[in-house]
Amino acid sequence: MVKIRKNDEVLVISGKHKGQSGKVVSINRKNDLIVIDKVNIVKKHNKPTQNNPDGGITEFEAPIHISNVALKSKGKDPKPVKVGFKIDAKGKKHRINKKTGKDF
Repeated sequence: MVKIRKNDEVLVISGKHKGQSGKVVSINRKNDLIVIDKVNIVKKHNKPTQNNPDGGITEFEAPIHISNVALKSKGKDPKPVKVGFKIDAKGKKHRINKKTGKDF
């Protein structure tokens, strides 16, 4: 079931980065991992190689397990939202906010 998709605004609800939010950059459905823009930034030390003779330290966003994030509601007070599905009259499936019933 696809509840979170690329370019959705999400909120981290548990773990070291709890309370931070950002846009989904990529999703790995096989391992249930998600990469969020400007969240869980880690540093990697690189050895010198022929392509990069100086080596150095690079920073990048590491993936977080998808169970640690929730979709963020739109409006003045963004809160985590439970997602449901609704099929309209034309037979098309839509994601909805379970509390308000509005589409995403």
